[in-house]
Amino acid sequence: MTNAPKTVRGLPYWELVTLIACIMALNAAAIDIFIPALTNISQTLQLADPNRAQFVISSYVMGFGIAQIIYGTLSDRFGRRPVLLFGLLVYVAASVFATFSTTFGMLLALRALQGIGAAATRVIAVSVVRDCFGGARMASVMSLVMMIFMAIPVLAPNLGQLFLFVGDWHLIFWGVAAFGAFVTLWTYLRLPETQHPEDRLPLTFSRVRHAFGVVLTNRRAFAYTLSTALIFGVLFAFINQAEQIYVSVYQLGPEFTLYFSAGAIFMAVASFSNSRLVERFGMRHLSHGALCIFLGLNILHLAIALLYGGVPPFAVYLPMTILSLCMFGFIGTNFNALAMDPLGHVAGTASSVLGFMQTFGGGVLGALIGYLYNGTLIPLLAGYVALSIGAFICALVAENGRLFRDPAEKRSVGETAFVE
Repeated sequence: MTNAPKTVRGLPYWELVTLIACIMALNAAAIDIFIPALTNISQTLQLADPNRAQFVISSYVMGFGIAQIIYGTLSDRFGRRPVLLFGLLVYVAASVFATFSTTFGMLLALRALQGIGAAATRVIAVSVVRDCFGGARMASVMSLVMMIFMAIPVLAPNLGQLFLFVGDWHLIFWGVAAFGAFVTLWTYLRLPETQHPEDRLPLTFSRVRHAFGVVLTNRRAFAYTLSTALIFGVLFAFINQAEQIYVSVYQLGPEFTLYFSAGAIFMAVASFSNSRLVERFGMRHLSHGALCIFLGLNILHLAIALLYGGVPPFAVYLPMTILSLCMFGFIGTNFNALAMDPLGHVAGTASSVLGFMQTFGGGVLGALIGYLYNGTLIPLLAGYVALSIGAFICALVAENGRLFRDPAEKRSVGETAFVE
């Protein structure tokens, strides 16, 4: 990124970006590291329906999505730092207690609690970035954060498989707890408060209602949030079904995590490319173009699957999936930045409402599509197409029917706050 500041609120720029990435990576770690463990969990806890093991992912996502509303409101009142530390402690504690789960219901409850703790990481991370940057610079910083963050989906499934070679799913929870404890200590020692004292909002019902109203009545923010939720629904559906598709459909065995990681690597490359290109071409040009490609790829993939009776050759499935995943690197961060940009005066609440709608909505949609797994790719790919069409319509609504416009975006390039 050009002209990057050396320090932001007294913290070296490189450390701020890396720390925010690690804070956000706790969420990815808690999801992706369990992908190879779903069958092990199903067998250990003797689940009658193997599809129910997907709820280990979904229950976490639900807790993660719902709790974001609370954290955003609290962070606007009490500041980013204390709320983040509280959430991190909940995350670590839930990870430890989950290792003692004796029933599937107990495991799901603790996974939901783990997600509730992790919700603070998403809300506060985005709020800290919004406190310090604006416009295309914010999108560029978030892309760099996402580039580092995407190392977790590359490593986590393989690390989870390594844990399974020496133990079972209980050991994975110990690994997640250790990573969470490390990030908690780093945050406590190094992350300063980024919210200006004059931006604190009283914790009253009227102010909270007003802040929520600002978010929900802003057409651009609301429509881009819905669009992102639909895109996230595609991603969560893929994550929920990944092990079943790679292992049951394509018979790849434990090494399927390597193919899963390949998609994550290309997503990371796309996020890095976005960070380099967004200030030159603008958020809308990159994200709208990626959304159009994403929709076209999903329609084509479904058509090919139908021609092959629901199971296209792996040589077709893998590159099509990787190309689709690449588009996330250009859609997710830019759409989130477009939604957040007009809401800086209520950044904490805005981040929480947007995060709730995107994550909880995407999680519900992904869980519904994932649970429809029938041994073929048809339910999954049909869900991809439906959600992609919905996301495209929402983007049109956000832009009054005209995509690829960058009004006033150029004024935001290079703008920063609290830069020393």
